Amino acid sequence: MTVTTVLTLTVGVIFNIAVLAYGARRLLGEQRFSLSRTVVAGLAGQTAGNAIINALAAGVPTTLGSKGSPPYGVVIGFVALGWACALLIAMAILVVWQAFVPAGTVPSPSSWPRRLRARAARSARYWQIVRIFTRCGLGPLLRGGTSAGTGAGGGRSASLARSLSRALDRSGVVFVKFGQALSTRRDLLPPEFIAELGHLQDRVSPVPWAQIEQVLQAELGGTGAFAQIDREPLAAASIAQVHAATLRTGERVVVKVLRPGVTSLVDRDLDIIGRLARRLQARAPWARALGVVTLADGFAAALREELDFRVEARNLAAVSAARPGQDGQAAVVIPAAYHDLSTRQVLVMQRLDGVAVSQAGPALARGSTDRQQLARGLFDTVLRQIVIDGVFHADPHPGNILLLTDGRLGLIDFGSVGRLDSELRAALQRLLLALDRRDPVALTDALLEVTARPDTLDEQALERAVGALLVRHLSAGQAPDATMFAELFRLVARHELAVPPEFAATFRALATLEGGLRLLSPDFDIVAEAERFGQTQLAERLDAASLSTAAKDELVALMPMLRRLPRRLDRITAAVEGGRLSVNVRLLADERDRRMIDGWVQLGALTVLAATAGLMAVAFLALRGGPAMTAKVSFYQFLGYCLLVICSLLALRVLAAVFRRV
Repeated sequence: MTVTTVLTLTVGVIFNIAVLAYGARRLLGEQRFSLSRTVVAGLAGQTAGNAIINALAAGVPTTLGSKGSPPYGVVIGFVALGWACALLIAMAILVVWQAFVPAGTVPSPSSWPRRLRARAARSARYWQIVRIFTRCGLGPLLRGGTSAGTGAGGGRSASLARSLSRALDRSGVVFVKFGQALSTRRDLLPPEFIAELGHLQDRVSPVPWAQIEQVLQAELGGTGAFAQIDREPLAAASIAQVHAATLRTGERVVVKVLRPGVTSLVDRDLDIIGRLARRLQARAPWARALGVVTLADGFAAALREELDFRVEARNLAAVSAARPGQDGQAAVVIPAAYHDLSTRQVLVMQRLDGVAVSQAGPALARGSTDRQQLARGLFDTVLRQIVIDGVFHADPHPGNILLLTDGRLGLIDFGSVGRLDSELRAALQRLLLALDRRDPVALTDALLEVTARPDTLDEQALERAVGALLVRHLSAGQAPDATMFAELFRLVARHELAVPPEFAATFRALATLEGGLRLLSPDFDIVAEAERFGQTQLAERLDAASLSTAAKDELVALMPMLRRLPRRLDRITAAVEGGRLSVNVRLLADERDRRMIDGWVQLGALTVLAATAGLMAVAFLALRGGPAMTAKVSFYQFLGYCLLVICSLLALRVLAAVFRRV
């Protein structure tokens, strides 16, 4: 065999493989297959097709014509049937491969070494966490053999709470932060868990200056933007640490730098938290009741947002529009961010001179400032952020509240903010108004507006429970206190109402804020001040200027419709008088609905055609006699084989569409 013949055969085989692969992909519709899968299917089809063609053509020489030449019609028919079988095999390989190993589930071979190393490290960390939880006595909790405290006795629940707090503390900073987030969910966890988890604290050592300098070099090109920067940090936390600096323009700033390596650490531990949450939700009824997967996902999203300081810079801009006080100054100062010097890992912002409220006891005791007025200004600022602006500081603990040297307050650390859309803000306003009016029906309606109600909810029982709560805490002669909100959350959990995470973040922020308010003014009444704030806002909305502005806005919005209304009424009246009034209803007006119906019709038609071809194939194969194509194959059997191939092709097309939708 000459070299030219070998090259010709090779090119022919490659061309046939390409045609088989392309044809298999096209006949399977819009299903996407990788190049490697398509090539493998084409090779398998080529190999099987050759074997089938050779087997079919084995009897052709026995039917030579009178001149000794084979019947070319028979040869061409068998070749076409063999090629169709090869195409069928290529399609079958693609469909079966997709059914058992869907596209995208297996990474490319080039990434296997890196993924194996990452999986090994993650598995080692995962089992380390499981061992920590087991040693702390939480093995039955992980296996779903006991409850999280909702149904246990008081002593057992308190013991579980201590064990959980100890396990989270030993597991690292990400788990500590997760415990801190859980400690704010009074609507989900018993009081013992809230108290124990609230004691968790970030305990980390500062990062050496050499590592911080490397981050500054990578993000800002070095420290050239600063005239001076302190090497000793002002503060160190689990995510970042802060250094004091001075810009070349003379402005005093603080530089917040992400801890090196914290992103990979957080991603690894968040993955483990997600795996543990899914394992618990699958095995433990109490975990399903708490919705631990939803909790873990929300925590992961919030923590990943904290790792991007560009988000915090935008948060600073969003919440900095504080309303000025009576002296023309803002009641609470929000530091300004320097966006041109802020990156994903570095945040430069205005430095506020002051001391944290948690350490400002002596300064408050000897100062001449009105402590009640400070607390009121802080509370009004946070409430205004929540109720009016919809963007608020989600973690206003005493360490994030500064008593400034000029006697005002400052808010720092906006890595965690809450956001409420207009609908949730309106529902919150209605809830606070119902509390102010002591109206159990309105309060029940407001709760049901913002929670997902179960199918078995007894609305009358919920309304009676809400009424009893209002009588206990807001009846005549009783001073309301913050425990009312904790009891309200327990009532919501008892009736299995799912509180939206945004709404829970609101009350978490208010509960966290209460600690700082008590330090500023020990006799500060948060509920009474909330009522005062609500009445002030209501009065502002009901004054003549506000009502006039609201009416004008509504009139402008309604004007286009009002202009068209007389013409439309005239046409309707004329149609009624002339007996021409009709109603047109358009079915399947949505393009997505039409595509779905088209898909169903196509699948149905293909299924009917495949079944018809299969029945006809069986009928032809069962026939005896007829023109002989070879010594063993008649023309009827040949037609049966062809119809069987067509039936299989159509069936594979249907299966491919089914697997695409699964």
